[in-house]
Amino acid sequence: MTQKVAVLGTGKIGEALLSGMIRAGWAPTDLLVTARRPERARELHERHGVTPVGNAEAAKSADTLILTVKPQDMGTLLDELAPHIPADRLVISGAAGIPTSFFEERLARRTPVVRVMTNTPALVDEAMSVISAGSHATAEHLAHAEEIFGAVGKTLRVPESQQDACTALSGSGPAYFFYLVEAMTDAGILLGLPRDKAHELIVQSAIGAAVMLRDSGEHPVKLRENVTSPAGTTINAIRELENHGVRAALIAALEAARDRSRELASGNS
Repeated sequence: MTQKVAVLGTGKIGEALLSGMIRAGWAPTDLLVTARRPERARELHERHGVTPVGNAEAAKSADTLILTVKPQDMGTLLDELAPHIPADRLVISGAAGIPTSFFEERLARRTPVVRVMTNTPALVDEAMSVISAGSHATAEHLAHAEEIFGAVGKTLRVPESQQDACTALSGSGPAYFFYLVEAMTDAGILLGLPRDKAHELIVQSAIGAAVMLRDSGEHPVKLRENVTSPAGTTINAIRELENHGVRAALIAALEAARDRSRELASGNS
């Protein structure tokens, strides 16, 4: 790996990305980082051997810029970067809801921009990163983004018009599973189990179910039916979930997340 990559606004996800890239073969000396607090920049250097720089220097020096600041801070960052970014630099945005056109309008003409929505399992190399090309990004730019984000999990290319739906489904997705595990743990306590045992039972069940979904090739309906015997315990539980509208609630929740992603794109904080 000879290209220099800069991660700007390096928080937890940015650090996970750096760590994954180093494990995948990038030299720490080819990785630049920026951080709002100097002590955070020093911490990243001491932990990973990467080079802390200012935003302007990152824009001038790196071949690829990965912008990981919060959506509401992106405009201010672009104002700072725009005078220093040559038109041949690849700019990768990890900000929820912000379209590639937002960057293209503020940067040099024909700057290639790629939009990526990843999620917190990047912290354990199990991310789902969804990648879309801006108007001037080529297949080579998309492949480079896949190479970077493939270091921390799986990648999937989609048209940018589908990014808000992907944000709702996988960007926010881990939180829904954590919420479900929390509720099931409380149910286990209600049923008489100690919290630690309830938690262990549910977490391992979740891991096992996820691996079966990934590796079996079976439709989730088929896998559920394999657990659901006539007049048994599982079908009684499923009936209660349906009676309480859990399926409809999930659909409504995902629509709400998608709509919020669209609001962020329109500048509504």
